[in-house]
Amino acid sequence: MKKYILSLLVTTTLSYAGLVNAIALVINDMPITLYDIEVKMQNNNITKQEAVERLIDETLYNQELKNKNITVDIFDIDNHIKKLADQNNMNTLDFKSLVRQQQNYDLFTQQIKQKLLHQKLIAKIARGKIKLASEEDMKMYFENNKEQYKLADTIDVIAYISKDKKLLNELKTNPMMQNNKIMMQSITLKQSELTPQVKYILNSTNTKEFSVIFAQNKNYNMFFVIDKKDIKISQYNNVKDQIFSTLMKKREQNYLKEYFETLKITANIQILK
Repeated sequence: MKKYILSLLVTTTLSYAGLVNAIALVINDMPITLYDIEVKMQNNNITKQEAVERLIDETLYNQELKNKNITVDIFDIDNHIKKLADQNNMNTLDFKSLVRQQQNYDLFTQQIKQKLLHQKLIAKIARGKIKLASEEDMKMYFENNKEQYKLADTIDVIAYISKDKKLLNELKTNPMMQNNKIMMQSITLKQSELTPQVKYILNSTNTKEFSVIFAQNKNYNMFFVIDKKDIKISQYNNVKDQIFSTLMKKREQNYLKEYFETLKITANIQILK
């Protein structure tokens, strides 16, 4: 009896393995299994049809990167990080330190890699085919989207300082917590007087929220933003480059969407299961 049950279990397991590893479709000679589809469905909480469509899009995208010999190395990533640091008036070391305090740094660099691969692909397939945003285009976008370029001149905060980072994390989940190892002070900060690091943190923190925890002067620091006052709209010339990037990104995305829709039509896609 035991041998029979064991045999039944093994047979069932092998049958299931064969099912999930069965090839469901082939995209230009690249097989996609039922297991691939199942994982995509569960990880993204989507239907089978949606999972299949995403897998087709991702496979065609990766195949196009390979066909056009597009790669990103550590030097590309470091150069991009330096540009991000420069944009925030920070040196690269401080910027990296700030990122590490906010999120997983390896994940951050992986996201940069994907972004750079995307940019290189667009540059290769869309060079000379996308119309550059004109001065008129940028001014029109600015006039219609001024809300995006508002900045508070003064910010009311509660500043928290501690030697123990864990205590500040606990405070985030329990704002009523009191501990003599945490110094706190209500202060009003002027945008013009902030260091680049603090400016970056506060401008990316919403009202009535805690900021990320960051290291400064051998202590851990955190803000709770009470209010942002004296809201002013940035001058057009100060955000002109940002607007250009926004418009070009939208045009690139539209072009890329059309490009891959055409690629999907011409691709050799075989549905097997």
